[in-house]
Amino acid sequence: MSVVIDGLRGEYGVEPACRVLGVAPSTYYAVKDRERNPSQRARRDAELTRRIERIHEENYGVYGARKVWWQLRREGVDVARCTVERLMKEAGLQGVVRGKKRRTTVGGEQAQRAPDLVDRDFSASAPNRLWVADFTYVAT
Repeated sequence: MSVVIDGLRGEYGVEPACRVLGVAPSTYYAVKDRERNPSQRARRDAELTRRIERIHEENYGVYGARKVWWQLRREGVDVARCTVERLMKEAGLQGVVRGKKRRTTVGGEQAQRAPDLVDRDFSASAPNRLWVADFTYVAT
């Protein structure tokens, strides 16, 4: 929004542009102040993001947040793992996921379906009277 107001401020001024856009002028000025003087957290996040991107790239893009966090600790950078996760997400970085993707059964149109022996009534009169399961995705 501040970019739009910046484009209009030369012709109309800040306050009229803010009024038309429904933004308080103080909000606009606060955004501009943060652009000029970022907070300590924003400055640290920018530095950490550069380090995270370097580590991720040096390791062929396979490191996830946990391994990047461990590498930062080895380099002497004291940072929480959740911070690394947040910054990696914001930067669009993610590690490689190992293992096969589990796929549950996708029934075909011609597939023969097992009969419904309980008529969709899953209440049992006593324990061990009714057992229902669908474990088609578990190898047996």
